[in-house]
Amino acid sequence: MNSETNGEFITLARVVKTQGRHGEVAAEIHSDVPERFAKGMKLFALPKSGDSRRELEIEDLWPHKGLLVLKFRGVDSMSDAELVVGSELQVPSTERAKLEAGWNYVHDLIGCTVLDRSQEIGRIEDVQFGAGEAPLLVVGNEAGKEFEVPFAEAYLEGVDVAQRQLRMNLPEGMLEINAPVTAEEKQQQQSARKKKR
Repeated sequence: MNSETNGEFITLARVVKTQGRHGEVAAEIHSDVPERFAKGMKLFALPKSGDSRRELEIEDLWPHKGLLVLKFRGVDSMSDAELVVGSELQVPSTERAKLEAGWNYVHDLIGCTVLDRSQEIGRIEDVQFGAGEAPLLVVGNEAGKEFEVPFAEAYLEGVDVAQRQLRMNLPEGMLEINAPVTAEEKQQQQSARKKKR
């Protein structure tokens, strides 16, 4: 396959742990089209070490506690499954699912600039799943601050992947709530607590 030689793959999920005694694994989904996973589907597992990809075929699958449990053909024991933990489950970019208008691959969002109305917040550094209904965009700015912004349709005004921009309309005060505490702020909070004692 051409796409394999030039390294153009898209990550759809990441294996987070073994699940059960017969080679099953639990994966967090990184695609906003979860129904594209099906029995008989072939995926490429890219290990954390970055070694060569291994082709796997889905034998069975079912949702479990916000994760997707996958049973791969030929992965039949816990020790087989442990070899897959930490792997990114990928497909060649030529096999991208055709998305409905208004849908985006999360993979395409990393590196995009986030604008709240017309004010620039920062760039998307990561996307986290499983915290709530919507994935969280981890947005960093030049001052070293980081914000967690829900990638929810209610706040989304538009995505321009070609321009690498995400336009949002966030509720007043959301960025203050979602900004993680800096080391300096932590020290201030700790010294304030000590004074109260």
